[in-house]
Amino acid sequence: MTGHNLITPAHRSVRRYYENLAALRDQGVLNEMSVRSPFESLLQETARLKDWTFIAELSGKSGGTLIRPDGTLRDRNSLPRGYWEAKDTQDDLDTEIRKKIARGCPLSNIIFEDTQTGVLFQSKQKVNGPYSLGHPKELAALLNQFFSYTEPDIEGFEEAVDKFKERVPDLARGLVEKIQQAHRDNARFQAAFEKFFELCRTALNPNIRTEAVDEMLVQHLLTERLFRTVFNNPEFVKRNAIAAEVERVIEALVSKSFDRTEYLKSLDRFYRAIEGAARLLPDFSEKQHFLNTVYERFFQGYSVNLADTMGIVYTPQEIVNFMCASVAEVLEKEFGKSLSSPDVFIIDPCTGRTVRS
Repeated sequence: MTGHNLITPAHRSVRRYYENLAALRDQGVLNEMSVRSPFESLLQETARLKDWTFIAELSGKSGGTLIRPDGTLRDRNSLPRGYWEAKDTQDDLDTEIRKKIARGCPLSNIIFEDTQTGVLFQSKQKVNGPYSLGHPKELAALLNQFFSYTEPDIEGFEEAVDKFKERVPDLARGLVEKIQQAHRDNARFQAAFEKFFELCRTALNPNIRTEAVDEMLVQHLLTERLFRTVFNNPEFVKRNAIAAEVERVIEALVSKSFDRTEYLKSLDRFYRAIEGAARLLPDFSEKQHFLNTVYERFFQGYSVNLADTMGIVYTPQEIVNFMCASVAEVLEKEFGKSLSSPDVFIIDPCTGRTVRS
């Protein structure tokens, strides 16, 4: 962390940490679940300086093993930037660290602490320290080292996405022109398009316009590689029924018009940056969350009118998370049930089609 974001020993969040910890100790509280709360609050507050989000007890997979660090910190692209594990003062911290490592705990950027000592691992190596957490100067040094670390695959990712947004509109307009030309003089494309257009009218919207389907083709051309590579699924198009139909139309388009690989070649380094960042994610759900974020940013650069054209409005992930968490809380407190209970039904009136009984 640099400049005004640097955490000093006198930072209000550091002072509050010691105040909260002292209050617990005055009550004779020493167990892990209780004494971890001051450090959790400290990470929550300081993470905001980096525009990161702290998530407690987030489950994931590491090397095929299910893990659940006490804390996971994500950046605004939903990429994991750091982890935290808390222990109580009665544990031997080094022994507990070895146990966590043996269970597959991620060592990319993680703090282990027991309110007295902090140990930091970055890139699978112990960094400096151990840090004496009773001293504000060392606590601040630990936090600054933790928040300043960037994994190699994340370096340049932000720049790549911004450049991707700048480049996409030009490429998209070029693709629209090629599609419009194919509508005029490519008989194979015309036949394939008409078949797909009828499918869209039947399955999506009976009033869908040709321009909307054209934009579906454009977005598929620009993002198909990401879906295929991020999920490491070469059979993505074949396994996804709609994608397979779209691909048939595109094959008819490129059979006469252009080489799609050559056309998108200028985006190679941006695709690689996104794919590299995705490799940091441990499982399918994490990759899906990440790709949702990238996809939203992609649409901002591609076509600000696309949502209106296609009748699609994407609810921000943060709002979806809040809605789900709120419903889950009410279900548990008021009814003693969860979202997975067999007698709980979810009704979504905003699926894009009117359903009549």
